[in-house]
Amino acid sequence: MALEDRRARDRAARHRLILDTARTLAESEGWDAVTTRRLAAEIEYSQPVIYKHFAGMEAIAEALAVDGFGELAEVLRAARTGAGENPLIPTAHAYLSFAGDNPALYDAMFLRATGLRFASEDTPAPLKAAFAQLRNAVAAVSGEAEADTRTEVFWAALHGLVTLGRGGRLRPNLAEARIELLVAQFGQTPARIAVAADMSPDGIDH
Repeated sequence: MALEDRRARDRAARHRLILDTARTLAESEGWDAVTTRRLAAEIEYSQPVIYKHFAGMEAIAEALAVDGFGELAEVLRAARTGAGENPLIPTAHAYLSFAGDNPALYDAMFLRATGLRFASEDTPAPLKAAFAQLRNAVAAVSGEAEADTRTEVFWAALHGLVTLGRGGRLRPNLAEARIELLVAQFGQTPARIAVAADMSPDGIDH
């Protein structure tokens, strides 16, 4: 039994080493630099050893994406701790900082093609945890009504800020103003939104 335990530990250590090395390479040189041949050279194992753990690069990127969602969930949870009545501003800052500090990991989570499924029965727990932390922040401000949909909108807006900002499409000196404007939209309850629509100047009864 001791021999089996040691083999399991060794296998787990190799598995972790492959992922950590792939992440380090991706963050320093980009995903194009991460190949099974390069990984084998970096960790001093043969390529067949890597294929015993992962079917290929997509499987490695997918495993890192799952790791990333677990990390993001913890970052968002920490941001909400002691945030007071409105946790959306620290949550938004934490999300944007995470994306900025881990661009390659963020790409694996959101931009690279993977087999991960969201909002389904087989969604991995770390993905659900990250969404739950965003939802908790949104619901704390705007209530439970339509909380899932409002969270999706908040998440989409944050992702848009990440991708547009990364591409240099946004004015960098207005980053804080954009966050405050975004958060202000979620301070309105659905009832307030309905009233605002009814009072719109177009003269149309919504």
